[in-house]
Amino acid sequence: MEIRLQKALADAGVASRRACEELITSGRVSVNDVQITTLGTKVNPEIDKLAVDGETISANKSKTYLLFNKPAGVLSTMSDPEGRPSLGDYFSDRSDRLFHVGRLDKESEGLIVLTNDGEIAHRATHPSYGLIKKYLVEIEGHLSVAQAQELRSGIRLEDGLARALEVTVLREPTPKNAWIEIAIHEGRYHIVRRMFEELGLPVLRLIRTEFGPLNVGETKVGRWRHLNEGEVENLFQVLKLNR
Repeated sequence: MEIRLQKALADAGVASRRACEELITSGRVSVNDVQITTLGTKVNPEIDKLAVDGETISANKSKTYLLFNKPAGVLSTMSDPEGRPSLGDYFSDRSDRLFHVGRLDKESEGLIVLTNDGEIAHRATHPSYGLIKKYLVEIEGHLSVAQAQELRSGIRLEDGLARALEVTVLREPTPKNAWIEIAIHEGRYHIVRRMFEELGLPVLRLIRTEFGPLNVGETKVGRWRHLNEGEVENLFQVLKLNR
């Protein structure tokens, strides 16, 4: 069966579909030893020889879906040229080619999904599907009722309005700090940190606890686990995909 080249590469675990499109347009992909730069080229991954930067890519029939509880100080990348801690350090013993779904900045913690399923990665990060993400946020200071409403109504940032779907004050462990739970559906750069900082409330800790239908649950910091069958099914349903 013929499918688009970028989808074949993503299904093989090369990268997300969007990243695979960039590989194609930059001339790094070949089909049957012929360089391809046109998006939409159809291939049969069972028959055609696909290669990226000269490395042959094999069709991936086995799909992997992992949930990782990222520690602070770890980059959301599978490797770092400067040798800084990255996601790849925790999966170096795996033979499958994984890439992460969405990002958490270096100092943020919590749930991040890793997979070799390019279509899942593409849809889970696409704005049109609007997966809800939930975070625990420790702030310096206290969130007033008016500020909580401002988060729900929308905070004006330099790249547009940012709005929280839910805002709940959980506890105030010290006279100077508070823990807030916030849910958003966006994935813009540092968006949660910037929303609180716009209110004059610096973020001390940021922990993602939910990503769409997935919950970090009891997975300990620095540990990962396979998604169970029900979690995978729920993820496919939310992203309108057939298994």
